[in-house]
Amino acid sequence: MISLIYVSTARKLLNDQELLDILRASRENNEETDITGMLLYKGGNFMQVLEGPEEKVMALYETIRKDDRHKDAHILSKETITARQFPSWEMAFYNFDNPEIKNEPGFSEFLHDEFTADVYAQNPRRAYIMLLTFRDNMR
Repeated sequence: MISLIYVSTARKLLNDQELLDILRASRENNEETDITGMLLYKGGNFMQVLEGPEEKVMALYETIRKDDRHKDAHILSKETITARQFPSWEMAFYNFDNPEIKNEPGFSEFLHDEFTADVYAQNPRRAYIMLLTFRDNMR
């Protein structure tokens, strides 16, 4: 199994319904492919951690990278793992731009700082720690 963390930029700012559509489709697809993780969105930027079988995670990342809703996808971290950090989450989610989406499973009010590739590229482990901290504060 691997854990892969990436950041990307939306080609246009997404409205709440578009984000919820992405989230719901992700959850459905990830359950079928044994992938877990977390998706964060703020100011047109995404940060996501994906966990699961390497072949499936890399195939999903390639699909995401080629998705015309994204640009500038950058892998921050890819590592072999023996246990999942997000084992029961087909996809946790937080929209920093609209904290009013509180009725979605996986919502949390924790963490309001900016995140971009520039911030995390120098220290990808920081992104992983941030995601784990975020997960732990959602319980």
